[in-house]
Amino acid sequence: MTTAATPPSTNQGPDGDGPRPKGLHADLSASVAVFLIALPLSLGIALATGAPLQAGLVAAAVGGIVAGRLGGAPLQVSGPTAGLTVVTAGLIQHYGWRTTCAITVLAGCCQLGLAFLRTARSALLVSPAIMHGMLAGIGVTIALAQLHIVLGGTPQSSAVANVLGLPAQLADLHPAALGVSALTLCVLLLWPRIPGRAGQALRKVPAALAAVAAATAGAALAGLDLPRVDLPSWSSHALPELPQGPVLGIIAAVLTITLVGSVESLMSSVATDKLIASERGTGDRPPRADLDRELRGQGAANIVSGMLGGLPVAAVAVRSAANVKSGAVSRKSAMLHGLWVVLAAGLLVPVLDLIPLAALAALVLAVGIQVVSITHLRTVTRYREVLVYAATIVAVVLGGVLEGVAVGIAVAVALAMHRLARTRITLDETDGVHRVRARGQLTFLAVPRLSRVLNSIPHEGHAVVELDGSFIDHAAYEILQDWQDTHLAHGGSVELTGRGGTAISRGGHARPTGATPGTGAGVRPGQGSPTGSGRAPAGGSTAIGGAGGHRGEGRGAHQCCRPWTPWQNHCDHRTPPATHPAVAAHGPAGEAAGTIPSAAEPRDAGTASPRRRGAGQLASGIGAFQRDTAPHVRDELARLAREGQRPSQLFLTCADSRLVTSMITASGPGDLFTVRNVGNLVPPPGAEATDDSVAAAIEYAVDVLKVDSITVCGHSGCGAMQALLNSHPGAPMTPLRRWLRHGLPSLERMASRHHAWARIAGRLPADAVEQLCLTNVVQQLDHLRAHESVARRLADGSLELHGMYFHVGEAQAYLLSGGEDFFDCRVFDSVGQNA
Repeated sequence: MTTAATPPSTNQGPDGDGPRPKGLHADLSASVAVFLIALPLSLGIALATGAPLQAGLVAAAVGGIVAGRLGGAPLQVSGPTAGLTVVTAGLIQHYGWRTTCAITVLAGCCQLGLAFLRTARSALLVSPAIMHGMLAGIGVTIALAQLHIVLGGTPQSSAVANVLGLPAQLADLHPAALGVSALTLCVLLLWPRIPGRAGQALRKVPAALAAVAAATAGAALAGLDLPRVDLPSWSSHALPELPQGPVLGIIAAVLTITLVGSVESLMSSVATDKLIASERGTGDRPPRADLDRELRGQGAANIVSGMLGGLPVAAVAVRSAANVKSGAVSRKSAMLHGLWVVLAAGLLVPVLDLIPLAALAALVLAVGIQVVSITHLRTVTRYREVLVYAATIVAVVLGGVLEGVAVGIAVAVALAMHRLARTRITLDETDGVHRVRARGQLTFLAVPRLSRVLNSIPHEGHAVVELDGSFIDHAAYEILQDWQDTHLAHGGSVELTGRGGTAISRGGHARPTGATPGTGAGVRPGQGSPTGSGRAPAGGSTAIGGAGGHRGEGRGAHQCCRPWTPWQNHCDHRTPPATHPAVAAHGPAGEAAGTIPSAAEPRDAGTASPRRRGAGQLASGIGAFQRDTAPHVRDELARLAREGQRPSQLFLTCADSRLVTSMITASGPGDLFTVRNVGNLVPPPGAEATDDSVAAAIEYAVDVLKVDSITVCGHSGCGAMQALLNSHPGAPMTPLRRWLRHGLPSLERMASRHHAWARIAGRLPADAVEQLCLTNVVQQLDHLRAHESVARRLADGSLELHGMYFHVGEAQAYLLSGGEDFFDCRVFDSVGQNA
């Protein structure tokens, strides 16, 4: 139920692009901040490529105006970027500047074609290790080249030549250039760390601008004779000419610009979306990036930039982040930044001519070093992709961008094949039980080792085969099934389990409790077993027979339920154990699993290990989390630990163990600020025997965490509501009864003729308990409105209240609608799959 509709954003116009008057000031302020960063960087990147310095300004202006207007990421800023520096420098050396401009135009046409084919998102399918390795290799190449200019020399034609030329360059230092570069780097590093109020005021000036300004002022005051920026007249600015050179070379150059520019722009779009989501609430966010539209905008910008004699254009992560953090609300900010670049190029030429080239080289050197991100290195290390990352870097530095990406893809494929083929199969014997453990994927490559280990087990022995992987192909399945049938025929017994000891039945599910171990359990070939440990986040695989095995044939086999399967049928320990395997085999559970009495007498049922409970079950669950889930969520939890929690919703629900809030809301860490109590009650302010813990949580969520909405969620079969209905005035006062007094207004509301009833859409409540559960949600929302912090946020339209009802038996969620129906009833509407 939405009690206060969120007003339309004052930051965007009807189309989501243009700011309203309130947002124009924010866009104007952000555009100035981005311009101050873009101006020195654009000149520095043009210097690093060997292009005319005006080309950097042209690319910055076109990137801001054209890509800003036509792109699909409203707050993203485009312009000349470090990722294209090495490629552009190589093209200028081989083909000259004017032909490079024509190649830029053709690359823009290719980007337009890819955008119209809607292939933008497919560019993100490449391994992040390859993309980060490519950018890191480009950063290393840039740093090696600019280091020569910092030392007062001239860069060589390749990274290898730059490395080999360093000793001679160090022997021939130019103190003036080195001093200016050192001053630039010192200011660049220390500027963000200036303490106190003075530092807070000074940090409003971008560090890059402050560093270049300090170096320029220092060189001018010291009277140093250094090469400086020389912007010739715009009347002599070089424009493109028809490409001249080998056709295959031109095609390779166009594809390289297209590949690097597109991937960098799309990765920056995704990163910008993540930054916006972490920085702003839902009511203050622009639309998510349209990647195909963004690729069209980048293509159009490259066409215009190339035709005007500018550098290739791509999205720039540093400027985009500055735009978001400066408070931009629409694409007007990027467009205004481009306009400021145009004005600077026409009006500030005398000032720009004072900048020493050594200062710009030091600035670009720092940018190149920053591209080699330690965070990316830690990420690829955690996911065991260092080899791919390192191979891509080396190949980019030694061969070039296209060669580096090709090598990275080849190494990634080889590594994936190695992991797929690597299966560890071991055999241990303990107390007469032969335990076979298969770690990894069971494919035809592992069949010889699997067959050799299985055939070494005595025919009459009891064997436990533990499968710990996400895939089993047909060849391995046949070997496993044939050996199992043979072993059973010779009087042995077999038990197939997943990781953690969960038994697997012949259909691929866990064997029901009481089924005979030696009845021929198996898994289907060519798929992961439904007994896996859960839906693997972040690209993780699902292991066969994980900690969460199902306990019924065909029950809960859907993948989305896997994280909760260890708790399915958690009351099995109340069922008396079978005294003999034959009893279980002939019982309903055995029939459901398709079991038959084994040819040989298996282990006595009394020797079967009982289901772990208490501390054992807790330790098992924690172990499964650390093994299966923690590696996939560690990065996200580390980010939340650094940045703090920013939940979008306060979710207040019952403490009932059947309500798994993350499951029914498809939420994850950092999404919900959850408060649970008996009966999902909200004590009104000033109530007798009030509970300050609920009020404190509400105040903290609303005033400190600034949540956007509060949801009160009731559920079917609530024991608290049943207790309210069965309460007697003369019963002794216990802590539970004192707490349930906050639910008495719900009971009175249900009995009153002055309040609208609550019901589920399409039917009446099943009984009085369900009627009270529904009514209680409506009543507790009224209690919420009485809290001062909630009332204040509702009044200014920045908070929403929602009512929710979850029917446990139907696994169906219902949301409280805004109004009343024809019969003056408050209606809970079902939420379908397409909601």
